[in-house]
Amino acid sequence: MFALLLLSAPPSIPACDPDPAPPPPQTGEVLTAADGTRFRVEIVASDLHIVWSLVFAPDGRLFFTERPGRVRIIQNGQLLNTPALTLTDVFTQSEAGLLGMALHPEFTRNGLIYLVYTATVPGASPVNRLARFREANNTLAQGVVLLDGIRGNTIHDGSRLRFGPDGKLYMTMGDAAVPSLSQDLASYNGKILRLNDDGTTPRDNPFASPVYSYGHRNPQGIDWHPVSGDLWGTEHGQIGNDEINVIEARHNYGWPSIEGSATAPGMDTPILFFTPAIAPSGASFYTGSVFPTFRHNFFVGALGGLHLLRVRLDPADPRRVIGQERLLEGRFGRIRDVVTGPDGALYLSTSNRDGRYTPAADDDRILRIVPAN
Repeated sequence: MFALLLLSAPPSIPACDPDPAPPPPQTGEVLTAADGTRFRVEIVASDLHIVWSLVFAPDGRLFFTERPGRVRIIQNGQLLNTPALTLTDVFTQSEAGLLGMALHPEFTRNGLIYLVYTATVPGASPVNRLARFREANNTLAQGVVLLDGIRGNTIHDGSRLRFGPDGKLYMTMGDAAVPSLSQDLASYNGKILRLNDDGTTPRDNPFASPVYSYGHRNPQGIDWHPVSGDLWGTEHGQIGNDEINVIEARHNYGWPSIEGSATAPGMDTPILFFTPAIAPSGASFYTGSVFPTFRHNFFVGALGGLHLLRVRLDPADPRRVIGQERLLEGRFGRIRDVVTGPDGALYLSTSNRDGRYTPAADDDRILRIVPAN
């Protein structure tokens, strides 16, 4: 199941007519945000294939997943030629494949890495699977499945992985294109899940199961506010109505009963919603120091919107949005993930080879936003 064999990347399967390629990026150009923040964009790595998740190790290595089933590493600024892992049981049609990744909070000591991916099941429908590996010498081995059999599909698989400040592992899971599952507490689809690091259910979970919150359609981004500790999440809407929510245990976020500005008793409405759709994916609060004006802003990769969304919050009331803007709009295509690097830069990944865009010659790319001197 977890043999380390390098496979050729399967072709992307378009779900719609792809949009034109973006104009050639001007990576040396100085850009300016609405508040006067000046920055440049640098290319960290190129010629990649649907980079889905970016995670920095404490030693500065950048681990990332490619949706066809590879985990790769950038070390000392160089992309290592040999993947750390290539899955042989990954199901890669349309939106499915190797998706989320998280490093254990004590990774330096134990080397544990967690992956969620859509797996092929002979003679049956695909499933979404959470697995744990141990890293040594830039290689992942000792694979163990922690959670299995979650309904998978070619679309709406989630699946962002992150450890929270409570030391628990959070995993977003889409509705697998079966909307009713989002309201079914017996199903893990359409949920945000919370797990112990061994895959078991924490005793203080609200439903005596991995389910933490429900009523989600296809959530693909989560992060915690650095001061308030609030969990924020992004979610794809049906036709528009993409959402940004503050996530709380036991709460119901409405899908498929409500979305966007609609309300219903016992169901939460979003902090922000977007129509037309922007297709929000990976999201992070900025925690670096090289951009003081970005500090604690919420950044979201917009796939359909072709930009990096910046959301500014009121320091006195961190659930109140005081501004938003679209950075890099149309310059690099579909932005899949965004994280703060140990150098204080913002790191982004593109998703232009996923069949929904016409890729540039050197797509896909990992980009870095740095201050302009």
